[in-house]
Amino acid sequence: MENTLTVAELKRRGAAAIEDGLEHGPIHILKRNKTAAVVLSESDYLRLIGARGGKTPGLTAMQWLLAHPRSGRPGKRDIDRGLRKDRDW
Repeated sequence: MENTLTVAELKRRGAAAIEDGLEHGPIHILKRNKTAAVVLSESDYLRLIGARGGKTPGLTAMQWLLAHPRSGRPGKRDIDRGLRKDRDW
């Protein structure tokens, strides 16, 4: 796996990191040192789904990132939920 990008780098650099990485082929997105996703160029993706004979719906990179919860500090929603739970005793 030569062409890798960490989630931290993706968050820091955004789409520029993907654009730079795609110049060298598919990008393996690493989360906690494990491959979590692979980003393909549009031409590679079309070639892949063309081999299956049709378009297969899937997630965009942004949809995938938003579907995975952040690790680390709790968000506002989590904090508010915990406070409500503490108050409802």
